Amino acid sequence: MAQAWPQPELPDVLGRGLAPLVYDSASDALVTAAPAGETATLYVCGITPYDATHLGHANTYVAFDTLQRLWRDAGFAVRYAQNITDVDDPLLERAARDGIDWRDLAATEIDGFRADMAALEVIPPDAYVAVTERIEPTAVAVAELLAQGLAYRVDDDIYFDATAAADVSPWSLGQESRLAPDEMLPIFAERGGDPDRAGKRDPLDPLLWRARRDGEPWWDSPVGPGRPGWHIECAVIALDELGDTATVLAGGSDLLFPHHEFSAAHASALTGEPAAQLYAHAGMVAYQGEKMSKSLGNLVKVSELRARGADPRGIRLALLSHHYRDDWEWTDASLPDALARLGRWQAAPIADDGGASLAALREALHRDLDTPAALAVVDAAVAAGGLSPELRAGIHLLLGIKL
Repeated sequence: MAQAWPQPELPDVLGRGLAPLVYDSASDALVTAAPAGETATLYVCGITPYDATHLGHANTYVAFDTLQRLWRDAGFAVRYAQNITDVDDPLLERAARDGIDWRDLAATEIDGFRADMAALEVIPPDAYVAVTERIEPTAVAVAELLAQGLAYRVDDDIYFDATAAADVSPWSLGQESRLAPDEMLPIFAERGGDPDRAGKRDPLDPLLWRARRDGEPWWDSPVGPGRPGWHIECAVIALDELGDTATVLAGGSDLLFPHHEFSAAHASALTGEPAAQLYAHAGMVAYQGEKMSKSLGNLVKVSELRARGADPRGIRLALLSHHYRDDWEWTDASLPDALARLGRWQAAPIADDGGASLAALREALHRDLDTPAALAVVDAAVAAGGLSPELRAGIHLLLGIKL
């Protein structure tokens, strides 16, 4: 298993919070994010390591770090899993463009991601799993889907039969994304799908196993030489690390379809159970009028901000000043505004408000991780005369900001 990053300090806080209400993309409703037992389980899709961590990535991981922190404050144990998509077309294309080995590129960018997450005080996953570490169990899962009649071959590639799977599992097409098939097709084509592939039973059927191609990495397996498709990788890692049904399956909103749709489909087809109790998605971060993305090159990188001397707490506060589900734009004022707020908080005197501000902080975060409302609680306490020791501990645990 891949090495994650160090665990940040998590202080004790007076009392207990409540299990948070979190917006479920599948049901379009706020749902109590709480496990049936004592351990909450979380799967957040990880990076494809072909470039440095940008603020869009950081926004997602800080958002669901907030969820972890609220669970701990509510008294739950947490088991968190995250993948690394360390073999995929974008990584191979970037490595070929730059004339370096794809494994070396992946290793370099994973190291950078670890450093950024540690600086931002993100709680690391308990299971940090590279796709290349789980080739065999993923191929076994594909073989099982073939044996069940839920997958089929087109030449030597293997595809998931979404129609057949919907007939025998709790999943049905559109269940997670709430999209109609005609809405799915252009998104599927844009995000790695191949709707026009001849021989497929349905244009939306996703690839499970890509047969060996010249010049590409491949592995021997029970279903032939090749490498896994995108969605089955996450399904297998989540099932292996968290069991049949995770409490929350999460990621950026650009993963809702097709990635989470079909990851959930694969997992349900393998187990007969829902893949998750709820599906949570963070909004997109724009810069210079466009969604921040590697393909556009309009990236604001965490490592570059840090290299210029930015306090990582300021970067984190800038992210927390927006609701995690909102789409928003990073501007030249984002970091200075956050650093000014951090300065006011640090300069605030010690006060005693009888625990009222800590209770208000918890209440704000309880309702769908409302970090802007939580920051407003702290701002109000500063304006009213200062921060109590209990509130300072709450800021540290729940917001990840140590004053």
